[in-house]
Amino acid sequence: MATELEYFERAISLTEYMERMEQLKDSSFSIYEKFDVPKDDEFITRLKEVKPRILVITEDWCGDAMMNNPVLRRIAEAADLDVRAVYRDEDTDLIDRHLTNGGRSIPVYLLLDADGKVAAKWGPRASTIQKHVMELKQQIPAKDAPDFEEKQRLVYEQIHAEYSTKPEYWLAVYEDIRTTFLPVVQEAQ
Repeated sequence: MATELEYFERAISLTEYMERMEQLKDSSFSIYEKFDVPKDDEFITRLKEVKPRILVITEDWCGDAMMNNPVLRRIAEAADLDVRAVYRDEDTDLIDRHLTNGGRSIPVYLLLDADGKVAAKWGPRASTIQKHVMELKQQIPAKDAPDFEEKQRLVYEQIHAEYSTKPEYWLAVYEDIRTTFLPVVQEAQ
């Protein structure tokens, strides 16, 4: 069984991953082009000093990845970090070690320490966005309801539209990643 560090070493850069996207690419790049990392000397400075590696578990059909990956890419560029991506469905052993509430939810960001061990995990959504998405999903009826597919499609279209157009969501992702990773990089030597 490969370690997270071995997955990282075989992975492609997050930049290359985004270039290879076949689904949701335009929306993802639109976010990337519009989002700027907030002026935050402590987080970015500490990332620059510690130089953690970040392993991304993702797929390009995923709406959360469409929004979150460009934000992470901007963080990586600001801090000059090595961030690499693996496709969740190519090898489920890795995602099965990092389940979210028992599911293979993505994206998942693994912050690796100097020894290549997982020091922190983030994903698949910022907590404030998770709350909103769960409220929206309550509008979807049971799977056996005659209007299930239509209602589900409408909810997912709304989520995609919000993810693609609301800068406050992108900032929420940044802040949530910061909240998860900053304490770890503050303690690193």
